[in-house]
Amino acid sequence: MPALNFKKQFVEEILSGEKKQTIRAMRKRPFKVGDRLYLYTGMRTKQCKKIGEAVCTKVEHIKIYYKNDILNVKLKGRILSFDELNYFAVYDGFNGVFGFIGFFKDITPFSGQIIYWEKIE
Repeated sequence: MPALNFKKQFVEEILSGEKKQTIRAMRKRPFKVGDRLYLYTGMRTKQCKKIGEAVCTKVEHIKIYYKNDILNVKLKGRILSFDELNYFAVYDGFNGVFGFIGFFKDITPFSGQIIYWEKIE
């Protein structure tokens, strides 16, 4: 029963169904297909609100790192092209590659999981 906290900027896209994935650091107990996900915003604050519940449908390993001053995102054993990264970033709730880079620039290198779900209850 993993709980996931989201920044306010992602709530509308989660509720509309535009955002159906999230990138997270590895946990002691990694996410797995079939996990019931409890989605929140503002966890550990008085403004905590439940966004909804979903079921994990897929999990993939992701690596994000810089090489020669270029951000690389590695999925399924290969580095995403600029166009693929742009599509991936938009699907993850960012306004494109540069929003994604800005979000992850201070936490690279990063290794974790992409958690996918289908719909919010």
